Amino acid sequence: MKLHILGCYAATPRTLTNPTSQVLEVKNHMFLIDCGEGTQVQLRKHKIKFSRINHIFISHLHGDHFFGLSGLVSTFRLLGREKELHIYGPKGIKEAITLLLKLGDSWTNYQLYFHELTNKGPEVIFEDDKITVETIRLNHRIYTNGFLFKEKLGERKLNVEAVAKHKVDKAYFQNIKNGRDVVLDNGTVIPNADLSFDPPTPKSYAYCSDTAYKPDIVEQITNATALYHESTFLESEVHLAVRTKHSTAKEAAAIAKAANVGQLILGHYSTRYKSIDLFKEEALEVFPNVELADDGKFFDF
Repeated sequence: MKLHILGCYAATPRTLTNPTSQVLEVKNHMFLIDCGEGTQVQLRKHKIKFSRINHIFISHLHGDHFFGLSGLVSTFRLLGREKELHIYGPKGIKEAITLLLKLGDSWTNYQLYFHELTNKGPEVIFEDDKITVETIRLNHRIYTNGFLFKEKLGERKLNVEAVAKHKVDKAYFQNIKNGRDVVLDNGTVIPNADLSFDPPTPKSYAYCSDTAYKPDIVEQITNATALYHESTFLESEVHLAVRTKHSTAKEAAAIAKAANVGQLILGHYSTRYKSIDLFKEEALEVFPNVELADDGKFFDF
């Protein structure tokens, strides 16, 4: 599971900072999460292949989280894309994007599917045999969702030496990986635990931006491998966080602590502060494992 931060600053693009967008690589998927202005430039800059992006998740319809989407959809067309593209976002996203395509007579030559979200509680919006993606209902000025990406438990790993020792036929290998015992021709039962190793512990990634402090999300994201949580303000400006329905670094850390996550990644910083290190310093007072997102930064979980 790898996370590429393309942009992680609040509100407006600047010469050295970009609004929110990130790419999560997991189980052969490359998911794009939010798509602020400049996203496709950042994709090129960091040599992330456009063609691998088949699913895009938009948290809410504020410009710093989706104004780059129409351009990316159009660029896919210019690049001759043929694979279908799925976009998950709040109701209204289809109207916004298709209006621009209509006015520019730039309809895609690939299948474009919109999955508009209206549910007020968590729901699974994507699932295959390796991963699920579910919404995390957040509290912002407009309808907003975070996203929880969860790996499914994989196959058990074959213990090659044990299999050879017991002279187990290859025909049983898949059953062993699936967790089954083996019955030899003479009736001897060999427990699966003697022939295989536990699969890797499934990883999970919780993305929460933008939101006011919302402790009722803790149950859903408990024990996540990593949590990205917005920290637009420091506690000295908590009154602004309350008014704009954003969070402080301290509040993000409180969520991470209560949820017992493995790692907290802060982002969506207001540019009023002289250094983003201040956010980490504040969060470390509450939670011990804090990292700072920054444009172009890469995390490997």
